[in-house]
Amino acid sequence: MSVHFNYKHLYYFWVVAKEGGITKAADKLDMAVQTVSAQVRELEKSLGFALLKPAGRGLVLTEAGTAAMKQADLIFQIGEALPSHVRNAASKPMARLTVGICDSLPKMVAHRLLLPIMSVKNLKLTCYEGELEDLLGDLALHRLDVVLSDRAAPSNSNLKLYSHALGASDIALYGTKSWVKAARQHFPQSLSSVPILLPTAHTAMRDRLDRWFEQQHITPNVVGEFEDSALLQTFGANGMGIFPAAEWVQEDLVSQYGVSRLGACTGVKEHFFAIGTERKVHHPLVQSLLQHK
Repeated sequence: MSVHFNYKHLYYFWVVAKEGGITKAADKLDMAVQTVSAQVRELEKSLGFALLKPAGRGLVLTEAGTAAMKQADLIFQIGEALPSHVRNAASKPMARLTVGICDSLPKMVAHRLLLPIMSVKNLKLTCYEGELEDLLGDLALHRLDVVLSDRAAPSNSNLKLYSHALGASDIALYGTKSWVKAARQHFPQSLSSVPILLPTAHTAMRDRLDRWFEQQHITPNVVGEFEDSALLQTFGANGMGIFPAAEWVQEDLVSQYGVSRLGACTGVKEHFFAIGTERKVHHPLVQSLLQHK
């Protein structure tokens, strides 16, 4: 966009296009016809394209004008809504937090991590889920206040990001009562014969589980791999196989899915982090999350 672009010029063009002519637009704006015409010409000059052309006694949009009009409609519709948004914000101040949740972080864990702020008065919580790399980019651009993840931010000389530990949880295995009963005898070696569900390799927990199986000399009977933790738990709860989950959320897991605990993956932990752009956190809601770790 040209450095000479002027939103007043765009507004005058918008009114001319809506009214169908410069004379009608000048009447609506209570301005001289010559002034309005000059403002529209300035806009065309800055954009480098003619936006209007004669048609009978009026004016119609060129192709470039049609494209400009679509954008102007969006811009001025937002502008018309601005006063009401400001009034609403001023009349009811809100505690706002925009969170990026790494797609490899179990949903129940994300909920547990955010619990300390759920009772904050007038809370407006906005959550986005995505791959860690994409979320960190949005964080660096200040589109997010914090990112919750199952691993620390990778070192990147271009992004100044800081990982704040929120805690860790031991990992245990869960399943339906029938599969837990079948696997309980000779556990954990029984995991070679019963069906196992695992997170995909993009999670930090998968690597730790693979090492644990190797240390136990177990070749797991993997019948399903899931990128989404909620899907993994849903399929496990419906009898597809034994699955791992953080003991941190065992109570919720058992009550919501009706599964039973088989046993611990001794030594396997899942770690949780709040990633921000500040070494010393200033956002009061993020401070609350760190204080309750």
